[in-house]
Amino acid sequence: MTPTEPLLGGTAEPPVVRPPLPVKMVIAGGFGVGKTTAVGAISEIEPLTTEASITEVAAGVDDLTHTPRKTTTTVAMDFGCITVDPTLKLYLFGTPGQERFGFMWDDIVEGAVGGLVVVDTRRLDDCYAAVDYFEHRDIPFAVAINAFDGRVEHTLEEVRWALDVSDGVPVVVFDARERGSVRDALLVVLELALARTEH
Repeated sequence: MTPTEPLLGGTAEPPVVRPPLPVKMVIAGGFGVGKTTAVGAISEIEPLTTEASITEVAAGVDDLTHTPRKTTTTVAMDFGCITVDPTLKLYLFGTPGQERFGFMWDDIVEGAVGGLVVVDTRRLDDCYAAVDYFEHRDIPFAVAINAFDGRVEHTLEEVRWALDVSDGVPVVVFDARERGSVRDALLVVLELALARTEH
């Protein structure tokens, strides 16, 4: 009998292939920081977006100083997914950045293992609400500084100090346009969430 033959004349059971575990993660931050771009860069499916044109009225409310070419904005959420490995699949939900859409956040964040708060260092004020949201709900999160034009205006420690986040909150630099860079930032959040469950 060879090692590949079934013992006692029985039939070999085919290996059980389990679908990957679904894990929900949120990508949050202020208006125009790169949330939709990040979801689009990493998603293995065509991302679902709820983009609407920026009207003259909205332009008067939303600060377009640092995003003059921005013509649309997320009004509900972005959705995409990425299979991390055969055992794990991330479902990504991007929040709307404007404060007036904040009432949707509780529904979007429910069930999420963690969040990635995307930051534009040229306007740190825009991300305070997202940082506060995750802190007050004790949801693991990381701060991801989007390197607009390949550079950031402040060091990681300066950003940490300005946001007043604890040492337990990772602060990283990433490029929302680059798939690998977005993946690495999401893995930081995933590791943080897994560490939380082990305690």
